[in-house]
Amino acid sequence: MRLTHLSLTNFRKYTRLDLDFPSRAVLLTGANAQGKTTVLEAIYFLAAFTSFQTNTDRQLINFIEAEKKDAPAVARLVADYHRGNRKHRIEARLILEPVGVLNGQRLRKEVLLDGVKKNVNDVIGKFNAVVFVPQMSQIIEGAPEDRRRYLNLALAQSTPAYARVLGDYNQALTQRNALLKMLGERGAALSLSKGGSGDQLEVWDDALASHGAQIIAWRIEAVQQIQRLASRVHFELTHGTETLRLSYIPAYDPLPQPNGQLGLKMDTEVDRSSLTLNEIENGFRTRLRELRADEIARGVTTIGPHRDELRFIADKVDLGDYGSRGQIRTALLALKLAEVNWMKERTGEWPVILLDEVMAELDLQRRADLLKYVGESEQVLFTTTDLNLFAPEFVEQAEVWRVGGGKIEK
Repeated sequence: MRLTHLSLTNFRKYTRLDLDFPSRAVLLTGANAQGKTTVLEAIYFLAAFTSFQTNTDRQLINFIEAEKKDAPAVARLVADYHRGNRKHRIEARLILEPVGVLNGQRLRKEVLLDGVKKNVNDVIGKFNAVVFVPQMSQIIEGAPEDRRRYLNLALAQSTPAYARVLGDYNQALTQRNALLKMLGERGAALSLSKGGSGDQLEVWDDALASHGAQIIAWRIEAVQQIQRLASRVHFELTHGTETLRLSYIPAYDPLPQPNGQLGLKMDTEVDRSSLTLNEIENGFRTRLRELRADEIARGVTTIGPHRDELRFIADKVDLGDYGSRGQIRTALLALKLAEVNWMKERTGEWPVILLDEVMAELDLQRRADLLKYVGESEQVLFTTTDLNLFAPEFVEQAEVWRVGGGKIEK
């Protein structure tokens, strides 16, 4: 997969930007706050339809354009790319529209693939990119939702139906939680009488079990495959001194627990790959019924993929709790390089690799290792404030673009 052209209109500080991309590596260099990262952000947005910089899409619209109150403010991102032997165009429009009489605004998103409007969930995965920024250490040392978000974004790009199933699961979860809260307020005994709201709960139990089981099955497979690749890269990066393992801890664990214990120790390596989708679904549904009284009392669903956890273990040490800065950086680098190769295995195409100020975070040996790994890919973009962080021969073979004041000079 190769990006050939990027066009931005009213995206962040770029009121207008058009770039043609070569097949070789691109180095975006310049001082901080000049717009280097914004180029990577735009490319990644067209792959995942979310930003790695913010959770609020309206912040992506040029602030001068967004100040308009009497007309819609529109940010437009367009990418031309080759996938296999075919050319494609993907486009995203962020439209901030005036609503009401108190200068209110509403954001909506439009997505087009090859000129045809599509649902976002149907377009994710058509163009693939893997991004690595220093603040992504939150994947390892942040909250559980950071790790779930990582899994969701990676799987959405590599598994065509994942985004849709996850959306269906979240919708069923919202409805089930609302019903649980209502049942708790009305009194469970009365509400669960035959023909009452208990029948509705069965419907949402079935939906949650069906969609949730599929998500769990995909996550089991993905974590196993990514670990295989990440542990190999990590072994090489640490020169054999450490072994990295990914520990997937589903909130509903379909694996029978020995001796009636509630959960397995995190340092216990668990293989769930033999479980069938039907086994996971039936077990999930049964567990929901067992927890029904407790969940009605709480007014919330207590198990399911929305509460899954993923931990990173190096030689039985949980890096999220006890890892040093160097260990976390190395594990994260191994994870992202593994993600690149995993996506290549899953889709048959190299994703575009986006690396933001990564070299400054690595020592001399890690820089050389990184350049060796990305050299095998089809297209890679770096941002940097210092070209001296790169080997001279790499800089000579790459295309260097200078970024300043929201403009790019080749």
